[in-house]
Amino acid sequence: MQQLTSLYRTMVRIRAFEDAAEVASQGGVSAYGQAADGSAQVRGPLHLSTGQEAVPAGVCAHLRRDDYLTSTHRGHGHTLAKGADAGRMMAELFGKSTGFNGGKGGSMHIADFSVGMLGANGVVAAGLPIAVGAAHALKLRGGDAVTACFFGDGAINRGPFLEALNWARVYGLPVLFVCEDNRWSATTASKPMTAGDGASARAAALDIAGLQVDGNDVLAVHAAAGTLLAQVRGGQGPRLLHAITYRVKGHVSVDKAAYRPAGELEAALGTDPIARARARLLEGGVPAGEIEAIERAAREEIAAAVAAADAAPWPEAGAAYTDVQGTGEGAWR
Repeated sequence: MQQLTSLYRTMVRIRAFEDAAEVASQGGVSAYGQAADGSAQVRGPLHLSTGQEAVPAGVCAHLRRDDYLTSTHRGHGHTLAKGADAGRMMAELFGKSTGFNGGKGGSMHIADFSVGMLGANGVVAAGLPIAVGAAHALKLRGGDAVTACFFGDGAINRGPFLEALNWARVYGLPVLFVCEDNRWSATTASKPMTAGDGASARAAALDIAGLQVDGNDVLAVHAAAGTLLAQVRGGQGPRLLHAITYRVKGHVSVDKAAYRPAGELEAALGTDPIARARARLLEGGVPAGEIEAIERAAREEIAAAVAAADAAPWPEAGAAYTDVQGTGEGAWR
């Protein structure tokens, strides 16, 4: 039960963060607080990973600090599971100077190189070639560090998916590709517009071995990821984990997802990864009080993160002129 307890702690931290971020983007009131003027503390909608917590928790439990990770536009869970600070991440969502990127990156561009988190990415599939480049660097440097690359099912229909997997296989790179198959690409169901059997089948066509797993079963994800990452660390080249999960929320935090078929959400909620893990803990003899203490600690941590982010200063105006790529001031002409 010790392993499941640890995974549960990660999942409830992610859920607490997503719940608080959702409210902050809508201007509502929750246990995490509200802006003094009643407005939304996060400007603009967020891409939430609510309901997908088992995938980052199960995969990242095997990653070391010197391993790399690339994420997606739905990357809060990956970032937390890799070890990034929840307070600095919340501050980044709030656009404050204490955020990971000084408030200039926002939700879709959070990065924390100190824990190997190379960045979320607002462009679908764009994290794949970045992950492959990082993995190639790791191979050239030697050692057994790896790169974990998270992407959604919608990304497999974009060119970078083929290019990245092909490069990784040709050069035998130490990368684990993780497809979070939540069955929706923005507001369109993925299956009708995806030929064949999806991510794992396409990886197999490129001679990349992989496993398909119930992405809402954290122990199954943990076991599958452990098997594949051991092979990657052992120098056997890239692998792919195809995790079938479900996106509980809409595409963004203000999207009611009215396009979903009737009954689909209710059915999906019956497989909620946190509820399933909690039931297993109780069945395994973990006292309800201990589980509740884990949940309470997560809520308190995130409430503190919200309060700190709300109170943090805005970036100085001059910061707008830093971290800007130079163009050579016309020298290219």
